[in-house]
Amino acid sequence: MAYGPTQQAVPHLTTALTGPLLALEKRFLERETRIEQWFHERWLSTPAPFYASVDLRNAGFKLAPVDTNLFPAGFNNLNPAFHPLCVQALQAAVERLCPQAARILLVPENHTRNTFYWENIGALVMLLERAGYKVRVGSLLTGEAPLSWTLANGRVIPVTPIVRNGNRVGLPDFNPCLVLLNNDLSTGPPEILKDLGQPVMPPLSLGWWNRLKSDHFTQYRRLAVEFGEVNDIDPWLIDPVFRRCGRIDFQKREGEDCLAHNVDEVLRLVGEKYREYGITEEPFVIVKADAGTYGMGIMTVRHADEVRQLNRRQRNKMAVIKEGQTVQEVMVQEGVYTFETLGPGQAVAEPVVYMIDRFVVGGFYRVHGGRGRDENLNAPGMEFQSLAFAECCANPDGTQSPDAGPNRFYAYGVIARLALLAAARELQGTPGGQA
Repeated sequence: MAYGPTQQAVPHLTTALTGPLLALEKRFLERETRIEQWFHERWLSTPAPFYASVDLRNAGFKLAPVDTNLFPAGFNNLNPAFHPLCVQALQAAVERLCPQAARILLVPENHTRNTFYWENIGALVMLLERAGYKVRVGSLLTGEAPLSWTLANGRVIPVTPIVRNGNRVGLPDFNPCLVLLNNDLSTGPPEILKDLGQPVMPPLSLGWWNRLKSDHFTQYRRLAVEFGEVNDIDPWLIDPVFRRCGRIDFQKREGEDCLAHNVDEVLRLVGEKYREYGITEEPFVIVKADAGTYGMGIMTVRHADEVRQLNRRQRNKMAVIKEGQTVQEVMVQEGVYTFETLGPGQAVAEPVVYMIDRFVVGGFYRVHGGRGRDENLNAPGMEFQSLAFAECCANPDGTQSPDAGPNRFYAYGVIARLALLAAARELQGTPGGQA
């Protein structure tokens, strides 16, 4: 989840280890037409989810996704210059799923008083209205009174509890054509939204109550291999190694041996690739909850013994995620360094790419002055710097510099769309099978 104030900036890639990235960038530019055709063919058979955001990490020697969110917040952080692109993409997404749609019910997160999140809702409402739709915000907290949020620009967003009539939902004075979720359903699918006669986007089955990160990265791995074969690229350069652990209970210290084994295995495999490419950095892994968002249930590990030696505070932190949900399964993912930095203090940064339907519509850098290049940046204290991603994605400049914004941003768009395609394949395997 991402939301907050924005500025414009382009980070500097502060590493000399740019050889593999240069080669990767060069290959993307050389095969741009072929790559775009490859994506086009796959979108025909595997329609994209309604929208998504992808967190990337750029180590200079590797560029890979580390998380894909199918209920993204942070639309208020996108560069306003590219709102028209967002509007066009929203029209394409809605028309594909409900061609006659005129009214949209937007469903936000529950129990949040984060003002930046409501700026995100306000931005979504504005973009949907510009796309030609009437939009209202409906709360899943059906037993509560209507409320409203006043945005920074002075606009008031009314939030009204949802009501159900037969197999349709809406508001007392609003009968929507479709329902758009900006709620990741961490606690399960709400009864009021089950078995509706209206389209629900994204489907309830893609909520974190049902979706696993390890399933997503299994799909991504297959695509990375396929993409690598077509473009003569080592899949590891764009794909983080991972392993999925079985049941774990951090409080009772159950499942630690399995976790330690998987940490060892991922560190071994990453170490082999580092030696192959002459990389002298120390391998590390990220242990994260296999479901959930908000940057919760995540820790950096450099040795298997660390997971056996967690103190009570560390175990408590890993045991519970959003809305008090207990962590029962974890994924051990290769840690990808970020060598991109911003500002006079050289705060570490990572790109977050936003897509609507199959189109890249913008992005921003998540920046954290208090975190290191091997740590999760989605944490309190993070800031956001918007970037003109849409223009750069469409216009690589043909040079080989890893600090040339157009080239790097085009590479970001390629990797983010691979993650989006992996999510589309997840979607095909869920009930309904539509975005």
